[in-house]
Amino acid sequence: MNPDRPPEISPDELAEQEALYTPFTQAVRELVDATIRTTVDADAIRAAQAEVEAVTARLREQQVDGPLGAHFGHGRARQPWGNTVVGVRNPVAPPVHPEPAGDRLGEVHAEVVLGAAYEGPPGLVHGGVSSLLLDQMLGNAAAAARKPGMTAYLNVTYKQPTPLGPLRLEAWVERSEGHKTWARGHVVGPDGPTVEAEGLFVLPRWARELLAQRGATEVPPTFE
Repeated sequence: MNPDRPPEISPDELAEQEALYTPFTQAVRELVDATIRTTVDADAIRAAQAEVEAVTARLREQQVDGPLGAHFGHGRARQPWGNTVVGVRNPVAPPVHPEPAGDRLGEVHAEVVLGAAYEGPPGLVHGGVSSLLLDQMLGNAAAAARKPGMTAYLNVTYKQPTPLGPLRLEAWVERSEGHKTWARGHVVGPDGPTVEAEGLFVLPRWARELLAQRGATEVPPTFE
């Protein structure tokens, strides 16, 4: 990860960008869902393909080199809009919106609806998707506790199948020692927790060195 601060824009400019890209990205999500579930005839598929290819070519007329990264920022916060779980501009993201909750240290929760794009076994969420979501949630819990870090390990236990549809994600911090933070969380379905995870998050060396240079008076930058 590049430790440099991303380009800064004002909160108003940030809101304008979010208002622009949020519905656009949702439209692409709807396209993905329709692609999976459509039953139109072959001619309609070919016509739709030509239209999609034309739109893709139009968007590629001007684009960033490589991944989007933390492209926008204001104050300490970085905006990982390309993130595959929470990214405003990533149609692969469900998306997930972690919010503070509960009395436990760094506790966060999110409500999410997983549709056809996240299917593994018929009618069920792919196990890798559950792991992906919990990795993000545990990381957000660490950040909420003002102990952000990168995933060092993530242990996932599958308690029961996770059905597609509305789910609740919960995560919290168990303890923190220096630059290391341990967090737990789970996916909750209509019949209770379906997947549990516990992980270790470590503040990267570059961030620790940067804090040392600044006299350790600043909290590491968070991601929103």
